[in-house]
Amino acid sequence: MAEIGESAILDALKGVRDPDRGSDIVSLGMISGLQQRDGHILFSIEVDPERGPHLEPLRIAAEKAVAALPGVLSVTAVLTAERPAAAPGTSAAPGPRRPAAPQPHGGPQARRQMVPGVKAIIAVASGKGGVGKSTTAANLALGLAANGLKVGLLDADIYGPSMPRMMGISGKPVSRDGKTLEPKESCGIEIMSIGFLIDEETPMIWRGPMVQSALMQMLRDVNWGNLDVMVVDMPPGTGDAQLTMAQQVPLAGAVIVSTPQDIALLDARKGLNMFRKVDVPVLGIIENMSYFVCPDCGSRHEIFAHGGARREAERLGTEFLGEIPLDLAIRETSDEGRPIVVSRPDSPHALAYRQIAARIWEQLSGGAEAPRRAAPRIVIE
Repeated sequence: MAEIGESAILDALKGVRDPDRGSDIVSLGMISGLQQRDGHILFSIEVDPERGPHLEPLRIAAEKAVAALPGVLSVTAVLTAERPAAAPGTSAAPGPRRPAAPQPHGGPQARRQMVPGVKAIIAVASGKGGVGKSTTAANLALGLAANGLKVGLLDADIYGPSMPRMMGISGKPVSRDGKTLEPKESCGIEIMSIGFLIDEETPMIWRGPMVQSALMQMLRDVNWGNLDVMVVDMPPGTGDAQLTMAQQVPLAGAVIVSTPQDIALLDARKGLNMFRKVDVPVLGIIENMSYFVCPDCGSRHEIFAHGGARREAERLGTEFLGEIPLDLAIRETSDEGRPIVVSRPDSPHALAYRQIAARIWEQLSGGAEAPRRAAPRIVIE
């Protein structure tokens, strides 16, 4: 499909006027971060923090204006609070960048249940990259599904989305009503990722508020249907995406992934403490790449040491959920788009993921329906 010219998109947006500033949103310099792929278009509308809560109609009007262009399949516009307002023809004063307030429909109760039909949402997180968090998240989601649950998987890593490749999915999501996207499906679970909307090699040059808004729209504007549990593959670290999820989403809990060595555990500890500070229960720690068994001689090697995550869990008073070895089969099946839980369901590694998944669900459900937690409020002193 031929790309839609950027000038055509901007011309369409010139028909959308800022109700308070008396001009169109293009002339006012409010459009940024424009990206497109095969008829799917994303862009940001920069607004004043104080006006953000009242400009949802402006965002919807911008989406409708671009959606009317020939060849457009979907449009995602996000509101971001970039800088204080400036009168036309003057320069805006620099200031801190923060997200516009999200606009759930229906008041506080709707905010607490902003993903209708989803019983529980869990975050799979790590303090640093390179510990196998995404592989763990994918296999845990598949393990939950293999245990008989209806599961969704949200790839929240805007800068480095890996679920399209890891789950063997290509193509773009569709919209049946022109308002919400349908998640992609693979191996019996529903999946959404920014990677479906951009080319795999295109860098996402987005700042924090744009990332936060895009993440909330992947939750709010996707037809997830009825799910027992949604697994969120978080980006590494303790930044904007994690705080957005903790503040705006009723997380039922978080799972921390770490390798055994001290430097990884130090960062894992930071991730765990961040979730505790924002009142999100930590369901436990998983030790990934725990050991390596030589496929030729059968000897065991503890390449990154061993048992560090178990000791850290005991020290921090949280559950040790289990250990996953460093194994070629886990890497190969993930690279092939058929993670080991579905490609080799009877393997010991697949069974380990399923056992961890079962323990996580046991914590969430308590033998009954999964709890719905009110979204915690972050207070900065």
